[in-house]
Amino acid sequence: MDERLRTLDWSLVRAFLAVAEEGSLSAAARRLGASQPTLGRQVKAIEDALRARLFARHAKGLALTEMGEAILPAARAMARAMNDIRVAAAARETELTGSVRITASVNVAFTVVPPVIATARRRYPGVQIDLVPSDDSENLTFGDSDIAVRMYRPEQPDLITQFLGTFDIGLYAGREFLDRMGRPESVAEIFELDLVGYDTDRRILDGMIARGFPARRDMFATRCDDPLTQWELVAAGCGIGFAPCAMGDRDPRVDRVPLPFEIEGLPMWLTTSEAMRRTPRIRAIWDVLAAELGPGPSA
Repeated sequence: MDERLRTLDWSLVRAFLAVAEEGSLSAAARRLGASQPTLGRQVKAIEDALRARLFARHAKGLALTEMGEAILPAARAMARAMNDIRVAAAARETELTGSVRITASVNVAFTVVPPVIATARRRYPGVQIDLVPSDDSENLTFGDSDIAVRMYRPEQPDLITQFLGTFDIGLYAGREFLDRMGRPESVAEIFELDLVGYDTDRRILDGMIARGFPARRDMFATRCDDPLTQWELVAAGCGIGFAPCAMGDRDPRVDRVPLPFEIEGLPMWLTTSEAMRRTPRIRAIWDVLAAELGPGPSA
């Protein structure tokens, strides 16, 4: 056997698995909290060790080659085994020290999580916290995160969840934009003004279509998939856009645009694996998140 295979580093397998499941280096880098160049080097290293190409480029990212498909089940099995080791070691911990990795959507991580982490750090100074703002679904069972704040309820049987409440959404525009263009008083008047939305992400479009509006991508005069950059476009006066009320209501540059109907908020769920919540440091940070973000029934 080639010596490079005898000493194949788990970090290389982990990088391969993340890219395989996410479909791109950028998404995999966000999932692992690594830089894209580092991940690219790790993928090249495992391809060199195996002497085979594992990915082929296509218009939307990276697709597995035949060899990549062949090793994917073994990589997932290795990930589960590594997580089992991590869980077994964590279960024997008794002190509130070490690190806890939290993932949350970009908007949630920006608007409501930082004060909670500040509270957790004051209460448990021996615990370090990694916050990963990401709209991708990190895999808790593979150890990519310890705790996740999700905008949906995960269904995996080995995960536990707690409902935190609703993340309210509103419609906003820059004050200068509204003073210049006029303040809309109906849905029809809103659609006559410039709108700000996503580029490739269909969340806003699908939500509008579900409400019966004939929404199309070209209705949005300015588009960006990064939520925080999109918000800056709204605040700068590019048009009207949706945003979390926790962010929009505290920004003096904007005003909320009234609607004749309520916008359904997004549910927030706290999630971790059942085994990891028994770890003292993770249970402690879980309890702070649950209390500060809004307690709900455990499940």
